[in-house]
Amino acid sequence: MTDAYLTVTSSASARITRERSRFVALVFPAPTREEVVEALSRVRHKYHDAAHRPSAYRLFALPAPITHTDDDGEPAGSSGRPILREVEARDLYDVLAVVVRYFGGTKLGLGGLARAYADATREALAAAQIGTTERRLRLRITCPPDLLPVVLALVGHHGLKVERTAYGEVVASVAPTRLRRFREALTEGTGARAHCEEAS
Repeated sequence: MTDAYLTVTSSASARITRERSRFVALVFPAPTREEVVEALSRVRHKYHDAAHRPSAYRLFALPAPITHTDDDGEPAGSSGRPILREVEARDLYDVLAVVVRYFGGTKLGLGGLARAYADATREALAAAQIGTTERRLRLRITCPPDLLPVVLALVGHHGLKVERTAYGEVVASVAPTRLRRFREALTEGTGARAHCEEAS
């Protein structure tokens, strides 16, 4: 389990040429499949005259990331996989990468295509701003009102961020790796009179 992961914080692009074929690599922050679909739609509209627009995305999820590749008419494995490998090599998540190809009249072969798509993606990722996304779990903590000061002290000690407090209730967020220890401390510190559960 991790408390944070790397992602791109804004869109970026790069252009390369191989044997007169032009490759335009585009990377986008895409934390959800809906945002992937929206970005792909924009790319298809803007580059409607391109020969191919293969893509790959990698979204953070547990126990394993969600990945998908699309060769978009190129030979199987020649484009989507090389694009994804560049994203994986930088250990990035919540990223969509698309490489638009304008065919220049000379066939590159499987190896040449794979290298071109990988190189273009690598350059676009090098141009992108990389940031960290922190993961937080939202908790609802309930307790007898007289224990609220004790609960708030434990919340502060274990690095939780308080959203709100009410009569016998605290809503706060915690880093995933701190959750187990906080639960144990809450049980011990309140004699099992306070309880917490994940909140939506």
